[in-house]
Amino acid sequence: MDRLLSMRVFQKVVDEGGFAAAARALDMSPAAVTRLFGDLEHHLGARLMQRTTRKLALTEAGEMYLLRVRGILGEIADAEAAVGHSTQELQGTVHILASPVLAAYVLAPQVAKWRQRYPKVALEISVDPFPHNRVDEFDVTFMAVDEGYDANVVARPLATSDWVLCAAPAYLQRAGTPLQPHDLSSHDYLKFPWQQAGGTTNRRLRLHPANGKGEPVEVDVPVALQSVSFDVLYRAALDGAGVAVLSRLMVEKHLARGDLVHLLPDWVFGRLTVFAAVPSRKLLPARTRAFLDFLNDGLPAQNRAFAPGAG
Repeated sequence: MDRLLSMRVFQKVVDEGGFAAAARALDMSPAAVTRLFGDLEHHLGARLMQRTTRKLALTEAGEMYLLRVRGILGEIADAEAAVGHSTQELQGTVHILASPVLAAYVLAPQVAKWRQRYPKVALEISVDPFPHNRVDEFDVTFMAVDEGYDANVVARPLATSDWVLCAAPAYLQRAGTPLQPHDLSSHDYLKFPWQQAGGTTNRRLRLHPANGKGEPVEVDVPVALQSVSFDVLYRAALDGAGVAVLSRLMVEKHLARGDLVHLLPDWVFGRLTVFAAVPSRKLLPARTRAFLDFLNDGLPAQNRAFAPGAG
């Protein structure tokens, strides 16, 4: 059995979602893919997938093996790239994990420019609302965390952003513009169910002075919409449904164009940092380092957490 080929087949079956699709991607016959997959399971003495007529699902053993296989195949690709290509001729794929908001509003807008600069390096972006526990599965994991976050991961800060109050001009024309925090008590609130220490949900809107001086204030705001999706809240705010707390990094362009208005600029809900976390068990591949440097250059200067090349 060609063990390396079998591992590649296994990974491709998972990534493509089936044997036939994997066969097409590898330019192999479906029978050959099925045989190599079966030989691998026989060699390991474990079932890697539960196969039904409707779907494929990794077993617990399959999930653990996939994590190792990705690392092994990634190391092989990195070694081949280091020998055969210069930095200007990077090839391969950067496997990325990100929260839905970061994937849609920070990473996706940069793909076209990335392809122009590095046409031989593909990006594979997976989405997970809670990416913190999967850092070792990907080349780089992007996560947005509040101030004071501490985790046992190798991470470099990529950008910082305030949580700010926003509303569309059409909503403000209809409901009026709040001039101080307590004015919000008469406005429609588009709420994310923020989690507090101990697992309790914040039932009031707590704002802090943007300059860091002075005491916070809390305001009871009537909830018009609640969702765990920032994308839902963001779209609703753009359509004039009410006031939302959104990341300035996420809505920078809309604020500049006037699609949204930054309310109460002397106050913030909080501050977040976007981290790029990488596996602790391997060296950072050249293509991953290039992507991080490229992404930092593409972020608005006022949001950058470090200078290009730092970290």
